Amino acid sequence: MKTKHITEAVMHAVFFICGMLAIAFVALISLYIITAGLPAIKEIGLGEFLLGTVWKSTAAEPSFGILPFILTSIWGTLGAIVIGVPVGVLTAVFLSKVASPRVASIVRPAVDLLAGIPSVVYGLVGMMVLVPLMMQVFHLDNGTCLLAAMLVLAIMILPGIVSVSETALNAVPPEYEHASLALGATWMETIFKVSLPAAKSGIGAGVVLGVGRAIGEAMAVMMVAGNVPNMPGLFKSVTFLTTAVAKEMSYASGLQRQALFSIALVLFIFIMLVNGLLGRVLKRGEKE
Repeated sequence: MKTKHITEAVMHAVFFICGMLAIAFVALISLYIITAGLPAIKEIGLGEFLLGTVWKSTAAEPSFGILPFILTSIWGTLGAIVIGVPVGVLTAVFLSKVASPRVASIVRPAVDLLAGIPSVVYGLVGMMVLVPLMMQVFHLDNGTCLLAAMLVLAIMILPGIVSVSETALNAVPPEYEHASLALGATWMETIFKVSLPAAKSGIGAGVVLGVGRAIGEAMAVMMVAGNVPNMPGLFKSVTFLTTAVAKEMSYASGLQRQALFSIALVLFIFIMLVNGLLGRVLKRGEKE
């Protein structure tokens, strides 16, 4: 009995230490990004930095306006959500409620495999297949554009959305569906009017995971977006917040390097705001 209490106390201490370490890591990262990002914002000016439309970090008279990067990240993330979320949710519905066990056993590992593919492979396939296809279909001189980045991100967020949404759908009590069928509803009506609303909290969590990956992705986007600091347009080469940091950090110095840390700070705040907003929406939905 005494040994059992000792074991429980030790495990309690281990769990507590792990939890505190996670909080400490987040706090240290936050503190470092804030302290590294604020000096450039003070020197450049908050308004010029956030609302400036010209980024020429290596020019004789440099400009550090990141509004094109901010708008590109917003539109790119929204585009990936608009494309990826319906596909991911409907795939989860298919696996959970429609597909036979044999078909589901084939499709599910394929979806899980998407989660294990490195982002650089997504970017390589997008660069070799999607970019030339964009040039042919839309008659573009250069296929690296915002639309190509949206499509790549939409594919990359699918595994998380499908996995979490399927789990949420499988957790819906079967009594709900049986009652709907007993009242005369068809199976499809039951899925869309009973099962999906009952699982909306879990589906929302999957969407949050997808949004987080879409906002934070750099390598794949860098290979298909064109990396030009233009204002966003579907068929224009653009730069995301993440790619702006990744493409210049290796050779940056002085104020340019500090400005890149400031971009990381803006991205960090952006992700926190989006996750917080989505979390509030999900909690409000649960209360209702």
